[in-house]
Amino acid sequence: MTHPESLTASWQYDVPVTDSTHLPPDAGYAKALTNQGYSFEVAVADLVDNSIDAGADSVVVHFLRDADRIVSLLVLDNGQGMDDAGLDSAMTVGRRRDYGGRALGMYGTGLKAASLSHARSLTVISRTRRSRAAGRKLTAEGIEDGFRCDTVDPDFAQRQIDAYDGLIEWHGTIVRWDRVRAFETVSSGQSEQFLSEAISRLETHLGLYLHRFLSSALKLDIAVWDVETGDETDHISVEPLDPFGYKVPGRAGYPRAFTAPVEGAGDVRLEAHIWPAKAKQAGFRQIGALSERQGFYFYRNDRLVQAGGWNNLRSPEGHLALARIAVDLPADGNRVFSLDVKKEGVQVTPAFTRGIEKAADAAGTPFRTYLADAEAAYREGASRSAIERLPAIAPGKGFDPKIKRTIAEELPFKGGEDPISIEWVALPEDRFFDLDRDSHAIMLNRAFRDDFNDGRRGGSNDAPVTKALLYLLLQDCFGLGRWERKRADRIEYWNNILLASAHAQRERRLRPS
Repeated sequence: MTHPESLTASWQYDVPVTDSTHLPPDAGYAKALTNQGYSFEVAVADLVDNSIDAGADSVVVHFLRDADRIVSLLVLDNGQGMDDAGLDSAMTVGRRRDYGGRALGMYGTGLKAASLSHARSLTVISRTRRSRAAGRKLTAEGIEDGFRCDTVDPDFAQRQIDAYDGLIEWHGTIVRWDRVRAFETVSSGQSEQFLSEAISRLETHLGLYLHRFLSSALKLDIAVWDVETGDETDHISVEPLDPFGYKVPGRAGYPRAFTAPVEGAGDVRLEAHIWPAKAKQAGFRQIGALSERQGFYFYRNDRLVQAGGWNNLRSPEGHLALARIAVDLPADGNRVFSLDVKKEGVQVTPAFTRGIEKAADAAGTPFRTYLADAEAAYREGASRSAIERLPAIAPGKGFDPKIKRTIAEELPFKGGEDPISIEWVALPEDRFFDLDRDSHAIMLNRAFRDDFNDGRRGGSNDAPVTKALLYLLLQDCFGLGRWERKRADRIEYWNNILLASAHAQRERRLRPS
């Protein structure tokens, strides 16, 4: 056995080499590439990052369905686009890229890894201001076949671009997922529920992690389109979910800036916030469990890359539920902070924790005072009595997302109940609305739809005031046992009054000005 003394005498700090060999990845790497652990919404967010890096100010996440089947997902943008050489570069697995200082991309693997974690076929079609439409297709089988990438038929590429000419005019990109594993597992009759849940999670994730972009120039929509009928069956605009978006802080003197001297990274600014107790805003209550959302919110180039957590500083506890700290990661590279490839978590070295323990504000107040203030605000808020509101059934499809979010902020929801949907359907002329209590649906007479949309074709979330008022009137008519005569009579006279109101609305719309 070699003793440490003899090892020390021969130790070298650098291992000498005699030659080099380039070892390209084996085709078996495909399995590793397609199993990176991306959740669906994290993978889509990675594609939106690419759109932002391409200079897009409008992005649409488009689900395509054929009746009851979900067939594809597309992410469309009006960014600068790519020519043939750019497409080859973007689709090359493991190709090194030079990112600008403000880019959201980091490793050059996100497009392929995020996409192929969920779809067995990835197609990218693009055009620039100076180049024709072109496309590349990468499949799981192609990667196993020596990383083969197929060239998309130019005529098909142009037709795809033309289909979205309202968004992609002179330049832009379409990223398309086919043979999506999750879509293929949706059983008959379940596509509506699957889409509703998937879109809800996606809306929350994108609204949170991209909230700074959504609050400025980025327009981001999620839409569902039926390829058979050509109808858009759902469309929402993603709104920013600001995790610091309270109106009044939970403690006077906040937010407050602290500076942490972190060895290896320099002075790191900590913007410490205290939410008001029992806050109902979506940015507080609708982004996940409060125990998971306390702590540090790390940003890289304005993109949120960690939403809560104490990074070994302490353990989460209920008394710190109001404490959130925004940290913009240093622009210069350092060994203290490292970001995982999926951009949803930051690892730190012990130097960060030591720096936090020494952090203070401009007046010399230590960071631990902030933690004590946050805990005090929680305790004071918990001691105040509040009026309890009766729980309601959540609104679902057909309601504008802003309405759904505000209702969620104002009312607790009943557990175990399907959301209430609202839709325009054919009804007898003497009915303005009807109820399908088995399906939890409010049905509006589509003969009046133009009257509530100023004569224009409405989208799936149209007539927001009318729908919100009907929800407030009717939500307690669902999830009941016995249907009481008194309740049925109330529905009847409400219907008659609203029918007269709808006719009055039509007369006013058609009256010559």
